[in-house]
Amino acid sequence: MHGRYYVILSLLLAASLSLCGAQDTHREDADRLAVLLSWQPDSTVADIGAGEGQMTLAAAKRVAKLYTTELDPKAFAKLEQLAATENNVIALKAAEQETNLPAACCDSIFLRFVYHHLTKPAEMDASLFRSVKPGGLLAVIDEEPRPGSSSVPGLPENSGRHGMQQKILIEELTAAGFQVVKVLDDWPNHSYCIVFCRPSR
Repeated sequence: MHGRYYVILSLLLAASLSLCGAQDTHREDADRLAVLLSWQPDSTVADIGAGEGQMTLAAAKRVAKLYTTELDPKAFAKLEQLAATENNVIALKAAEQETNLPAACCDSIFLRFVYHHLTKPAEMDASLFRSVKPGGLLAVIDEEPRPGSSSVPGLPENSGRHGMQQKILIEELTAAGFQVVKVLDDWPNHSYCIVFCRPSR
């Protein structure tokens, strides 16, 4: 009986440590983005494809207003719950090819491990461009395709496998009108972060 108790206790402890580690990762990424995107207490920011809102919560503590969007209905329901408890968070249902954000509403927008899931990248890129203010910033955190990983159904052919090539990402977003500001190849967890700007004119 004691043996079973210790096994259960060990599993609970491992799960707790894993959760804490995930929370730390989101906080650390939010800290990095706050610097890269020049977040201020009066900034308006958007988290696109926010999942269940871990990054939304971490980012919302640093800005005045945060839009959080998600396509998956179950995840979006959790974002709505989060928005009900956080006064500066607004949950918006995402569309396949639209952010559904108001035009020129954001000082900055970020996508964290979301871009390689876009099924309509050209349309979404155009929507991102409309959603950020002139002079505003866009940060995309993603990873290069993993060797041997399978393709994701519904994605464009050039996306290929799980992940997104930097070259293609830059080509697609600059085609939408963005300009590259900075490329960081040393983002944690073998990923990268590319910061873009919507020109002021």
